[in-house]
Amino acid sequence: MTSPERLTFREACRQAIRDALLADPRTFVLGEDIGKYGGCYAVTKGLLDEFGPERIVDTPLAENGFVGMGVGAALAGLRPIVEIMTCNFSLLALDQILNNAATLSHMSGGQFAVPLVIRMATGAGRQLAAQHSHSLEGWFAHIPGLKVLAPGTVEDARFMLAAALADCNPVLLFEHIGLYALEETVDARSNQVDLAHARVRRQGSDITIVSFGAGLQKSLAAAGQLAGEGVQAEVIDLRVLRPVDDETVAASVARTHRCLVVDEGWRSGSLSAELAARLAENCLYELDAPVRRVCGREVPMPYPAHLEQAALPQVEGIVAAARGLLPGKV
Repeated sequence: MTSPERLTFREACRQAIRDALLADPRTFVLGEDIGKYGGCYAVTKGLLDEFGPERIVDTPLAENGFVGMGVGAALAGLRPIVEIMTCNFSLLALDQILNNAATLSHMSGGQFAVPLVIRMATGAGRQLAAQHSHSLEGWFAHIPGLKVLAPGTVEDARFMLAAALADCNPVLLFEHIGLYALEETVDARSNQVDLAHARVRRQGSDITIVSFGAGLQKSLAAAGQLAGEGVQAEVIDLRVLRPVDDETVAASVARTHRCLVVDEGWRSGSLSAELAARLAENCLYELDAPVRRVCGREVPMPYPAHLEQAALPQVEGIVAAARGLLPGKV
């Protein structure tokens, strides 16, 4: 790709994987239904025909087994991309991720690296019920030794994987199922993704809205609605959930003096709670109001469409929360 191109989030992920396979013969992909079926969300469709079964490896339904294979392959010098069908299923491989991938470099005194990328679908919105729809990014962002990414734009979906594969440490890449059909223009000249910093996606002066993944798109929509009411909201795409870029968030709060965090995960013990605590610790005297959060309802994700939508953060709720932080402004 040498010129701007319209891509869906799904196609951006596929092109990123294809580029990685072409660039490095050590790279291969393994996971459930990624070969003949083309992936649960069609991200790997066509790659088996192009690269063959030695590099597009269909696995049994055994996350603990094939994630362990990925860890071993990374230790042996390969560059595996492991796909977990949904982040709910990643809990079956938590031992491999937490007790092995995240710790081996530390426990070996840096003698071993684990250059492993684990991609997994996250989030709700497709009526897949409670065993396939939760957002567990904040759980994994709790673990030292991991880097945790959550692309919220097509551009990041296109170029984050290459940066992740260049890292010698394990990287978890969360792709929200509600974004796969998102279509945006991607410029090939923007092919370097900085995995150390958040991005300001919209500038504003009245309130900072911090989010990631699908929450970013809802936050941008809310900011557009607020602009019609005379409120200029600055929207920050956190996108790197571990390590969190405190400086970009703090700098924004120093300009706006109010902060709203949008997180599809459960409110209790969430990533939004961590961000709110950090702002209270480090930016208390910059805040003119308490940090507010818009989070997913604390229930197993419902199956019926109307209940599923009620359990998720929505644009209207984000707008209402922002208004609550700006008395007299709107």
